[in-house]
Order: sequence, then C-alpha cells, then structure tokens
Amino acid sequence: MNVLEFMWTRRSEVLLLTFEHLQIVAISIIIAAAVGLPLGILMTRRPSMSRPILAIANILQTIPSLALFGFLIPLPFIGGIGSRTAIVALVLYSLLPIIRNTFTGISGVDPAIREAGRAMGMTDSQLLWKVEIPLALGVIFAGIRVATVIAVGVATIAAAVGAGGLGMFIFRGVSMVDTRVILAGAIPAAALALIADFGLGAVQKRFSKLLCLACMVVTLSSCSRADRIVVGSKNFTEQVILGELLAQQIERKTSVPVDRKLNLGGTLICHDALVAGQIDTYVEYTGTALTTILKEPPSNDPTRVYENVKAAYKTRFGTEWTEPLGFNNTFAIIVRKSDAQALKLKTISDAAAQTPHWVAGFGYEFIEREDGYPGLAKTYDLRFPNPPRVMDLGLTYKAVAGRQVDLIAGNSTDGLIDALGLVVLQDDKHYFPPYDAVPLVRDAVVMKHPEVREALKALGGKISEEQMRSMNYAVDGEHKDVKDVVREFLKNM
Repeated sequence: MNVLEFMWTRRSEVLLLTFEHLQIVAISIIIAAAVGLPLGILMTRRPSMSRPILAIANILQTIPSLALFGFLIPLPFIGGIGSRTAIVALVLYSLLPIIRNTFTGISGVDPAIREAGRAMGMTDSQLLWKVEIPLALGVIFAGIRVATVIAVGVATIAAAVGAGGLGMFIFRGVSMVDTRVILAGAIPAAALALIADFGLGAVQKRFSKLLCLACMVVTLSSCSRADRIVVGSKNFTEQVILGELLAQQIERKTSVPVDRKLNLGGTLICHDALVAGQIDTYVEYTGTALTTILKEPPSNDPTRVYENVKAAYKTRFGTEWTEPLGFNNTFAIIVRKSDAQALKLKTISDAAAQTPHWVAGFGYEFIEREDGYPGLAKTYDLRFPNPPRVMDLGLTYKAVAGRQVDLIAGNSTDGLIDALGLVVLQDDKHYFPPYDAVPLVRDAVVMKHPEVREALKALGGKISEEQMRSMNYAVDGEHKDVKDVVREFLKNM
C-alpha cells in the first residue's frame, strides 16, 4: 500500500487532523495579529521602544520549537498539555513578522504624504488610520502571510504536546519507522502551507489593488501625484542605472516632474507596482516578461518574443512596451581571457572540447531553471568530469578569476567581466532566449503625457551591451555615483 492509498483508507482521520491543524493556526494568527499590530504601531509612535520590542520578538523566534514547547508545559494558565500550549507557542513565533512588517510599512510611508496630511489639518490619529495604515497595509498583510506559513509548519510539532494536528501522523510514523505514515502528515501540512501562501497572496494582491487606488486618491489630493511621473527599478545595479536613465531622460526632454522609486525589489514587485499605478515606468527584459509574468515557454526569436509580450501587456495590463534600448542581458558563458586566447576560444562550441578537463561553477538558479545548465549541457554536449560547483552567482566570477573553476554562467552585461579579465563566449547555437531591455510605460501616462513617450522613444537602440557593461562597472567597480554615470552617458549619447 502506497502513501496515497494509505491516506485514502484513513481519509476521515486525515480530514480530522487537518481541521485540528487549521484551527490551531487560525486561532494563533488572530491572537498574534491582535498583539503584534498594536505593538508595531506603538513602535512608530515611540521609536525608543522599537529596539527592545524587536529584540524580544527576535529572541522568541530563535528558540527551537521543541524547546519552547517544553518550556511552556510546566507554566500555569498558559502551559500544560494540549492545544493551549501550542497556541501560545505559535503566537510567540508569529509575532516577529507581524510586528516588524507593521513597523516597516508605516515607517516607510513617504514623509511628504504625512506633511500633506498635517497641512490639511489631520490629527495624528486621523493620519494613522486614513493615510499611514492604508498605505502600509500591503506590507502589513505580507507579515501576516509570512506568520501564517510559519505557523502551519511549526504546528506540526504541536502533536508532541498532545495538541493534535497533522504532526500526529509524523510522530507516529517516526516511531513506527513507516514512511507512509510520515508522508500522510507531511504532505497535507506542506499543501496547507502552499495553499495558505497562495490564498493569502491572492487576497493581498486583490487588497493591494484597492489600496493602491485609495493611496492614489490620497496622493492626488495631497501631493499632486497626477502631474508627476514615477520611475521604478528592480534591486540590482543595472536596474538602478536604467531607472535613473529613464528619469534623467524624461527630465531632459519634458517639463513633467519625476519621482524616483528605485531598488523596489524583484520582477513581480515592479510589475505589480506598475499595474497598480504606483509607478509609471521601469525597464523590463523580454524573456523575463515572457516566462515569469506571462508564464509562457521561452523562445529564441527576439522579434517574436518582443511582439508577444508587447501585445499581451497591452491587452492584459494596459502597459506599452516602448523601443528596445539596444542590448540583451541574457545568460553568458564566461571563461578567463588567458584561456580564451591560449586555446583560441570564441564560441561555446569551441569550449565544449575542453570541458572533460575543466571544472564548472554555476549559480543556484542556473542549475535549476528550464533554460539553464541541463539544456545547455545537452545542446553543446558539455562533459565535465564532475558535477558543477553550485554557489552564489556573485562568487562565480571570483571563482573563475581565481582559477577555482574554469567556466561559469553569468549575465552578459555584468561589469565584473571586464574588471576581472574574463571573456563571454558566443552562443553560436542560440541556446539562450533573448532578454532585451525595454522601458515599459502605462497607457494612462502615454495618453496624458505623450511627450514622455517621445522621450523614451529617443532611447531606442542607444545602449550597446558593451556600454551597459561599462556603466555597470563604473558603479560596481569604480564606485561612481549612478547619477553621474547616467549623466555622462546621456551627454555623449
């Protein structure tokens, strides 16, 4: 009998324990939110209290779960055997993300918005409930979401103190050395965590759209947001440079004021901000949009990918893809310049013959993703004597330069390529999909400020891969200010 058959024969018990698990988690999160939200708000009003409150919450988070349960059992009123102890433990574990996100969300509200509210005569209480909490609610809800996922996992330990839940199967299976019984508890618990994360994420996303509308109304009424263009970027050097490039170009070519919201985070954060109207423009990569946002399979045809994402974004998100900037920041197979010269290596096919004697080093993402190492090895018949060394992407550059590995996969526009004396091999079989950098802009902005669209159009085809790499190195390697690097580029464009 396999695990699925076992779960089916015990389905009534599985459902009962699942319900107990959910009940413990739900009660714990409600209590944790009732305690954590006021503490987070209190910290924003009395900053001197933030350090001790966060210190206590951090200490509670670091206590091993079994140790915490054991500590609580002998305590009167809140301890003992059963669900009460489990709920207290889960509340303590859930406090940190709720407190921290509440504090971070409210503290991160733009001071200009607060000043505008005060100028309108709002009291501190009105400012909190009508401005700060609505603007911070997305971050606050994210903390509750994280706390819920943590609680679902930790609640499996609750069976050790007689609280029931899916941990009953896990502990029983361990004592019986029966994998089926362990998985009968572990699989539903993992499914609950995923459902909780996905479900709360969907709720958060829907909430965020409503909140963004409310936030826009507040900003429109207090800060004349409608007459400003907000430029965003992801949180790595190239994106910050490109965000600053868009901002300076709009300032140079139009009279529309520009706000910068750079270093926002990853693809999904920038995308959601653009769709919600929190930012008006940022630079995206065609392959990323195709696979990450649109969930379509990769394609090696740059024109086709560009046209596909352009059409889909127009109809689904009310967003226009402008002209490509001119460079493709795709994966790049990189070797030392000395090796490339000595062995006369220009393409990945040239390097394939050397791989039986080489050591490869790749980032975690490249090893796993669909357009990563497995397909590359098959396409080019790479035959390394040992499995590639897997490490942080930033370390791979130092590893190949230091001769700890001989071949790595990086990004084609990274500034460290030139700085460390490395060479990008040509993808002669066109394995990697295109990742052309393209500014996106909301249709509403194009309609209201067509001059902004013209300013972005002027950037089309103006940045080569070598130029982007040079700007990245100027910031990362030479530690120049991003604004100065961009200003110099635009001056010479």
